[in-house]
Amino acid sequence: MSAPPPVTKIVIVGGGTAGWMASAAIVRVLGDMPRLSVTLVESEAIGTVGVGEATIPQIIGFNRLLGLDEMQFMRETRATYKLGIEFVDWLRPGHSYVHPFGSFGIAMLGIEFQHFFLRGQSLGEEARIDDYSIAAMMGKAGRFSWPRPDNPRSPLSKLSYAFQFDAGRYARFLRAYAERAGAVRVEGRITQVMQDGETGFVTAVRLEDGREVAGELFIDCSGFRSLLLGQTLGVPFMDWSKWLPCDSAVAIPCTLGGANEPLTRSTARTAGWQWRIPLQHRIGNGHVFSSSHIDRQAATDLLLANLDGKPLADPNQLAFRAGHRARTWEKNVVALGLAGGFLEPLESTSIHLVQSGIARLMALFPDTGFSPVEIDRFNRDTAGEYRDIRDFLVLHYSATEREDSEFWRYCKNLPAPDSLAEKLAMFRSSGRIIRENNELFTEDSWLSVMLSQGVTPQGYHPAAWMLDADETRTRLAHIRGAIAQTVAQLPTQDEFLRQNGGAIAAEDALTA
Repeated sequence: MSAPPPVTKIVIVGGGTAGWMASAAIVRVLGDMPRLSVTLVESEAIGTVGVGEATIPQIIGFNRLLGLDEMQFMRETRATYKLGIEFVDWLRPGHSYVHPFGSFGIAMLGIEFQHFFLRGQSLGEEARIDDYSIAAMMGKAGRFSWPRPDNPRSPLSKLSYAFQFDAGRYARFLRAYAERAGAVRVEGRITQVMQDGETGFVTAVRLEDGREVAGELFIDCSGFRSLLLGQTLGVPFMDWSKWLPCDSAVAIPCTLGGANEPLTRSTARTAGWQWRIPLQHRIGNGHVFSSSHIDRQAATDLLLANLDGKPLADPNQLAFRAGHRARTWEKNVVALGLAGGFLEPLESTSIHLVQSGIARLMALFPDTGFSPVEIDRFNRDTAGEYRDIRDFLVLHYSATEREDSEFWRYCKNLPAPDSLAEKLAMFRSSGRIIRENNELFTEDSWLSVMLSQGVTPQGYHPAAWMLDADETRTRLAHIRGAIAQTVAQLPTQDEFLRQNGGAIAAEDALTA
């Protein structure tokens, strides 16, 4: 048996966060492959979207794969820590909650904690589910420390964390990493994509000055243009605007001000929502909205009226559609990031989708035969991940009491996708949450959003009755007390960064 030779010439089209994440990961994982070349083509004349600055805990694994020093990373990208997302006014105006990283409480008697929480609620307990999360309580207190998996008795053993960083600085940080490891950057605007006349495979890209960059595997990181996958290969786009009607955004950074918490904040607005992402040197802000329900100028004015500091740039206007390409791997082209699809950054999944696409490509890395078996698996798993995230985002819009605008009436009354409707029915029936096929969001994430946005179970696991009323109250109070006591002893985020070498210099704090 003779297998086709391995792919050795990889061309990445487009830089930005997606392109340089892909480049850095490939040279790290495959760098010792004989004759491997990684070439990234980008043009300084073509801007990147560059507004995604918040992440989820999986980014820790990516940075560790690259062997990055966390404190250097924090300084270089002006990063802060993130313990979850605070949702303001989503259930109704004046209401807020934190969707935290990590877990709630502790499992007891072999069943999940939420069943004891629900039993406590039936007994008159008034504490919110947030009170049983070390991440939520640390976030609201402005405190931070690393997890303590070595001490299972500590509430910190249940902690997870992520980062908020300057995406442009992260891309430059990874570019330096990738180029040191052998990746080559080519500056130039692509004017033509060359294809094999028989197979349709992409063979090279031609630049404005006539140069051609040839390759065997092409990774499309060209953003919303989807130059290779969409424009050249014609892979259609699966439009999910029906369920996620927001199609526009305006973004603007501002000077530091307001609360200094290791949390991303999402505030519901009349026709969408506003993000707030505090970094060490500035705050990233944006307004995601439905252009069918508010015009762009009004959306921009609303954002500018709700900044915690002075604007540092002109508003950056964006337009998009929610959904993904029907196939993110076609022939010898794999799309990552916006070239393959887009889901609004409500749960900070944009950078994660790049990361998971890279991991999937590394696991199914092709030879020059480009077997359809691996390609089909890549496409099936990618589509499933997009669908799972879509359902979680739709949950935020549909589980609401808001009916104060046309936008919210539309969202509240829109029938949920079947996969989401099934999950909601199960939770309403018995408080059970089924995590399908190792989906991205955990049972604790679903629990946080469903309970906090008014999805009320009619019952809970019968095993929760094995603790009598007094014992249930005692255990719940003990968990809350242990969390509160631990949080009170932790340093603030600023203190933690200074103590561990992650704080930026005072002069750097003055540069956006």
